[in-house]
Amino acid sequence: MSRYARPEEEAEIDLTPMLDVVFIMLIFFIVTASFLKESGIEITRPDSTNETPPEDSEVKNIVFQVTANDEIWTEGRRVDIRAVRAVIDRLYAENPEAAVVISANITSTARVYTSIANDARASGNYSVTLVTTED
Repeated sequence: MSRYARPEEEAEIDLTPMLDVVFIMLIFFIVTASFLKESGIEITRPDSTNETPPEDSEVKNIVFQVTANDEIWTEGRRVDIRAVRAVIDRLYAENPEAAVVISANITSTARVYTSIANDARASGNYSVTLVTTED
């Protein structure tokens, strides 16, 4: 045999320490991910009542009805979500004492309520009330 002959077995890389590190990292990420709390808004909807509010002869509220499929209605006509701000501006200019009342179906999405409330606040009306209905 020659002095520089290769040994029969070549050197192999031991993967055990690398696998140990990968499993430790995996356990670390699983444990830390379970402690992360998702941020969100919890909404407690008020119980609906059948009482009618007292009628003021001069103050007429701006009322929006939101159906189960997120259609917006006011004054007997359907309103596009992009036109809500213009409706609020017009009605609020006619009656600056008016509050915005959103009568939303219990199955409607919060996105529509938030959009109407934001449009009311952008118009300067900070008195926004949510009423839920089941019909």
